[in-house]
Formats: sequence, structure tokens, C-alpha cells
Amino acid sequence: MKITSEKIQDLVSNPLKIFVWLITRLPYFRFIRETQDQNDRYTFSRWYKQKVLGYNREAYWPTHFTSRILGAHNILVGVGTNPGFIPGCYIQGSGKLVFGDYTFIAQNVGILSGGHEIYEHMKQFSSETHIGSYCWIGMNSMVMPGVVLGDFTIVGAGSVVTKSFPEGNCVIAGNPAKLIKHLDPEKLVRMNYKHPYRGYIPAHRFESFRKKHLSL
Repeated sequence: MKITSEKIQDLVSNPLKIFVWLITRLPYFRFIRETQDQNDRYTFSRWYKQKVLGYNREAYWPTHFTSRILGAHNILVGVGTNPGFIPGCYIQGSGKLVFGDYTFIAQNVGILSGGHEIYEHMKQFSSETHIGSYCWIGMNSMVMPGVVLGDFTIVGAGSVVTKSFPEGNCVIAGNPAKLIKHLDPEKLVRMNYKHPYRGYIPAHRFESFRKKHLSL
């Protein structure tokens, strides 16, 4: 990374910034340096609140301290996908919860893979919820347990998704969510980060992490 004279002056004027800058030069924190061109930029502050102060410490991907992650060992995230990165989300992995690559989750979104039985509220059930790659889950929406959304599914803001749309390439919205529009496959844009990460883990090392720490 090129250090400009303006950057040096900024660091010298703020001792805390000097400390953070030095810390992030360590090999362990290379994910901060290598994700600055991503949509979700990793920062030392976010990592500190999560891993040191304990907000969503179990999650292996960066989250906002106001979001809540349950059952991270049952949650599989793809490259560039960080559910709960935006404030106010509830990501629940009581069952298997799978996210594809480059999927974005907006503010105050709930995504569930389990719930409570209708006739016996104290009894819980688990299911499998799958969110494909290149999806966008709009603000204040809910994805209910057992739902499957195919690649390039856009969920409109405020929607409640109660059934699956496994074919993808579509816009859905409403309560309950219904098909609004089919997307032209030829116009869909795919991305490829220069430094692919699955959470805090480089993509090429993720399988070994998965076998050791995850239940799916």
C-alpha cells in the first residue's frame, strides 16, 4: 500500500490511528487491507467490537454490533456475503442456513432456518433455508424457515417470503411475497473480488475451516 504525505500527517496527528495502522500491518489482519475494494469493507473497529468486545463473537464473518447472529456453526456464507453486516438484522441458524456468493442483506432483515410449532409454542423445529448467489434481500423483509431462493433473487423491501423461488432471476415482493418480475439472464452481472473471502477466512482456506468448525 502506498503511503502518501497526507496519510502520514493524518497518522501523526492521531496516536490511536497510528496504533490501528500498525496493528493492521500484521499478517493476521491482512483481510482488512485486502477487502477495501469490496462492497462490505472490513475494518479494525468492526473486528474489535465483534471478537474482543463480544458482539456476535461466534460469527466467522464481520457483522454489525446491532445485528444478532444465532447458531453460526449452522450457517454457511459464500464469498463476499456477510449477513448482519448492516444494522438491525436477525440471522438465525437453528437449522441449516446457506448463503451463496455476493449476496447482500439490507437493514433490519430477518432470515430464519427454524421456528416454533403452531400447536406447541415451546417446541421448536429446524429446517434448511437456502439463499442463492447474487441475491439482494431488501430492508425490513423476512425470509421464513425452509425457503429456497435461487441465484439473482431480489426481495423487495418489507416483504415476507413464505415460499420458495428456486428458479431465481426474479424480483419478488409483498406479504406473502409473490413474483413481480422475471429478470433477463443476459443482463445479469456477476462479480469477482480480487481477494475472495468467506467471512474473515480466505476462500482457498475455507474448506479446512468448515470441516473443523461448522456443522454443515
